[in-house]
Amino acid sequence: MAAKAAVLSTVPSGVWRIVFGFGVPVGFTGATAAAFGAHQPGWGTVYCVVLSALAEALAFLTLGLVRPWGLVAPRWIPLIGGRRVRPLAAIVPALLGSAILTALGMEGLFGRWAHNLAEPDAPHGFAGLVMTAAYLPLVAWGPLLGAVTLDYARRTLWRRR
Repeated sequence: MAAKAAVLSTVPSGVWRIVFGFGVPVGFTGATAAAFGAHQPGWGTVYCVVLSALAEALAFLTLGLVRPWGLVAPRWIPLIGGRRVRPLAAIVPALLGSAILTALGMEGLFGRWAHNLAEPDAPHGFAGLVMTAAYLPLVAWGPLLGAVTLDYARRTLWRRR
């Protein structure tokens, strides 16, 4: 359940970012809207779509910690297909990612987010509410990944002893 929630936590911000990438100002006004609007659609669109897809792909890897392909690599993967996944090869990057995502989420929630919403060109009113609702689930991504990783470590490292 936590692994699925981790994957889903990136979807709302990804959708918001893609909409923004296709030139919808999503509440930005003034210089901010002009600066982003000058580059959209175009490379800005590609950036927003690729960033959203990358975040979702990384979040999707969380499922590997609870699925069989987290224990044995699928056969179609070159070089490692069919081999047992070394637990630390999954645990170390996942814990590092969890720590970084948790720190960024807390910093965003208690620092940068409030500062950015105070900017005069930032979305306010309903647009600010929509942006906040889209990005707030990202705060849960790091802790959810950490919980799933610790469970994976418990199941893979300690079962061998």
